[in-house]
Amino acid sequence: MAHSSRTGFSHERLDVYRVALEFSEWVACQAGIRSNLRYQLQRASDSVVLNIAEGAGQQSKAVARRHYRIALGSAAECAAVLDLLRIQKLTTDEAGSQLVARVGAMLNRMAR
Repeated sequence: MAHSSRTGFSHERLDVYRVALEFSEWVACQAGIRSNLRYQLQRASDSVVLNIAEGAGQQSKAVARRHYRIALGSAAECAAVLDLLRIQKLTTDEAGSQLVARVGAMLNRMAR
């Protein structure tokens, strides 16, 4: 995914933001999944990206960490949805799980 920083916002310089966008793009490509879980996955992946951006823009480290914890919770929700899609035999693609695991690991460190 090609993404260039045009606005100069601080979140655009974060690796976690770029990986979260890559995961969100992966989710968007899963249009063939016909399940209410796909909507849930889209909503949660959007929440990850948006909360990272909001956290990065905060002056207070405590407020930033709160947004990163919210993003981490949404990433965990994404991982759980992917597990459900796998056990329901609606996907076998591991790329999304790998991306969301990377995002979760980075957010875990940032939320401390």
